[in-house]
Amino acid sequence: MKRGIRFQIPNEYGSFLGEILKPIKIADYDWFVGGEESYLVVENSLGESLFPDRVMGMAGEELQKIVDDNKYYLIFANLKAYPRGTAIIDIETYEDYAESDCQLALLVIDSSYVTVYIKDAEIREEMLEHIKRIGYEALDYITDDNDVRTKLSVW
Repeated sequence: MKRGIRFQIPNEYGSFLGEILKPIKIADYDWFVGGEESYLVVENSLGESLFPDRVMGMAGEELQKIVDDNKYYLIFANLKAYPRGTAIIDIETYEDYAESDCQLALLVIDSSYVTVYIKDAEIREEMLEHIKRIGYEALDYITDDNDVRTKLSVW
């Protein structure tokens, strides 16, 4: 069974979260934001933290503005999408994810390695085609057979 997709993004400044999440209606969800290590880019230098705190329920409109309207440098990122109005929890395993209301989990590790778990098969296929068009490297499905991740976290 397909769980999601994984791929590599360039290790450079950009607006990669906004680019990656284009097929998703970000504003339709409430988001868990792990407050991991990523920074705004100001005058070609690292500035303040992109997500200074862990947030249990950032409105989708707010997240959309952050990821679309800024240039940033991702080192570690942990974002999870929940239908509006549902309880937001930090899920740690795939089993927890599968049983939760969480619809999407996006993890960035070491500035380049992206994993996106997506429950909805149609959205997963749209995301795969979108990532193909962008041309990110090492694109592959995550399946029951090849998923070696033991935790849905970046640490």
